[in-house]
Amino acid sequence: MSEQLARLLSIMARLRDPQRGCEWDVAQTFETIAPYTIEEAYEVADAIERADMADLRGELGDLLLQVVFHARMAEEAGCFDFDDVARSIADKMEARHPHIFGDEGGVMDGKRWEDIKAAERAVQGSTSTMDGVARALPALMRAEKLQKRAARDGFDWPDHDGPTEKLAEEIRELHEADDATRQEEAGDLLFAAVNLVRSYGIGAEDALKAANAKFERRYRAMEELADGNFASRDLHGQEELWQEVKRQEREG
Repeated sequence: MSEQLARLLSIMARLRDPQRGCEWDVAQTFETIAPYTIEEAYEVADAIERADMADLRGELGDLLLQVVFHARMAEEAGCFDFDDVARSIADKMEARHPHIFGDEGGVMDGKRWEDIKAAERAVQGSTSTMDGVARALPALMRAEKLQKRAARDGFDWPDHDGPTEKLAEEIRELHEADDATRQEEAGDLLFAAVNLVRSYGIGAEDALKAANAKFERRYRAMEELADGNFASRDLHGQEELWQEVKRQEREG
């Protein structure tokens, strides 16, 4: 074990010490720390997107701390420790790459990778294609993963027409829904939209992320054109600014 990793594990043990530790750290549970773990993973992704290597180094440290924190709490509960975590992922990576660490040879294509993962799920007692799709994933990402799992069983539209018609159907149903069913119909609409986007080979999460960035960029540009008076304009005036921003983008 590296000197710095041993140091980090020692720091966490001290922070969690019931007598000498930090009150906040001692009070935490898996459930209270989980949101921080998710947040740190997103901050790692953000640093990568900005190509900020100095920030990435720090964010990876923050994410590693989350792993150490969870492992420490598990060790205290007598479940497993950090070494067990490292051993588990090392065993998994070797098992998932038999062409590298085994004697099978060949190439690791998508089908082979999925077959190996399916075999892992079977060993763990999986009984459904849907097993193993984490419930804590962002809803948009989880919808896409569920649809991809179903598609592997052949439960998928053969072309773009099916999901296109389904999306139009869900739009109508949302429009006609009453208060009791509106949220359900809204969910069906979003699920259908993910399915249509996926049929074009586009990741829904990536597409929406790009759309968010574009909207934010254009909105900031409108505010700048309005010189601090954007909110005071009526909708027609705001729309004129929106079209002006789009025109400027087209003209470069």
